[in-house]
Amino acid sequence: MVATFKIAVLGAQGVGKSAIVRQFLYNEFSEVCVPTTARRVYLPAVVMNGHVHDLQIMDFPPITAFPVNTLQEWADVCCRGLRSVHAYILVYDICCFDSFEYIKTIRQQILETRVIGTSETPIIIVGNKRDLQRGRVIPRWNVSNLVKKTWKCGYIECSAKYNWHILLLFSELLKSVGCARCKHVHTTIRFQGALRRNR
Repeated sequence: MVATFKIAVLGAQGVGKSAIVRQFLYNEFSEVCVPTTARRVYLPAVVMNGHVHDLQIMDFPPITAFPVNTLQEWADVCCRGLRSVHAYILVYDICCFDSFEYIKTIRQQILETRVIGTSETPIIIVGNKRDLQRGRVIPRWNVSNLVKKTWKCGYIECSAKYNWHILLLFSELLKSVGCARCKHVHTTIRFQGALRRNR
């Protein structure tokens, strides 16, 4: 039996959460921004280091606050499954200061409310829209330094539009949750597009 690794993708409106997920799964990008209004769940199978892994990627709409307990999590349809994931991807737009403040708040709430197993739950901060580098509002070094040294989180910048560092993001995430150490191989899984192209 292949373990399913659950991943939550969070961020403010318009930062490109869905674009990152769709680029990873289907190698596609749309210029039309369609706001995420409900939780979307994707169930790809990926190959890494010769092993097959099942993922459950949950793309969440912007939430007002991280649920403080399981009861609150299940009372709000948009938050279901949020507290039990194996890893968090917190996405911000490098051209929008408010979107960084949003993930800063959400990260703090995760640490404060998800007490059990928080230390083992990886959080990766993702600066999207690297293709719009000239509009950057916070210097890359400042963010990287804060995230890696103070927050002790992973940090990656990417461009969903140009498929830049998208596979790197997910391969780093899989390593952080221990997928690279998995020994079992499942040959009957039907592959989806994820990790098919080496970019």
